[in-house]
Amino acid sequence: HEYALTPELRAMSHVWRATSGDVHVVAAKGAPEAIVDLCHLDDQRRQKVAADVNAMAGEGLRVLAVAQSRFAGENWPPSEHDFDFEFVGLLGLYDPLRPEINAAVKESHAAGIRVMMITGDYPATAGAIGAQAGIIEGGVLSGEAMAAMSDAELQAHIGNVSVCARISPDQKLRIVQALKASGDIVAMTGDGVNDAPALKAAHVGIAMGGRGTDVAREASSLVLLDDNFASIVRAMRLGRRIFDNL
Repeated sequence: HEYALTPELRAMSHVWRATSGDVHVVAAKGAPEAIVDLCHLDDQRRQKVAADVNAMAGEGLRVLAVAQSRFAGENWPPSEHDFDFEFVGLLGLYDPLRPEINAAVKESHAAGIRVMMITGDYPATAGAIGAQAGIIEGGVLSGEAMAAMSDAELQAHIGNVSVCARISPDQKLRIVQALKASGDIVAMTGDGVNDAPALKAAHVGIAMGGRGTDVAREASSLVLLDDNFASIVRAMRLGRRIFDNL
């Protein structure tokens, strides 16, 4: 049995049959705050896990938490919260930047182009990666904070933000709309089905051609063949040269 990831609970669980008897093993993975919630940890353990997550995220690691439980029978409960989960630990994943990213970001800034990062990652992780890429010019805006903002408040705030973290698919569209309402010319990159509304709403949607979905490609104006941000910068440089020649 499977419990899928939802906007309300950023975790997923799988139920596996044990080697004998009618006992099943339940394995859960997801955002640390979601797994902590599933395990119903006390305040002291919550604070310990949060400190460990922040320490790992500060090094640019993407942090997942894992938990396990046991369940007898096959009358699956409607919610993952009905399982008696035990916290297992944290898993840190390192996804290094491509070597050419820093130069591409610097060239963008020199050309008067503002670069923003929108991600579902933990805010501390996003901030560390943004700093490595050289795009921290403002603060980090979380999806939770954005949800509490009106469209007018978001428009007023988005100009001081370089990194948006723990962002849901519908919030990507709000970010594009807020930037457009501020008078910015917006190019948006993405590869998933959930990126399609934001890609379509941007002045220029740029899909990833290698790992991108058909929906993302159809919603975009341009398709990258190598899925490389540096290629976008090179294309803008060539486009400006052509425009100047004309």
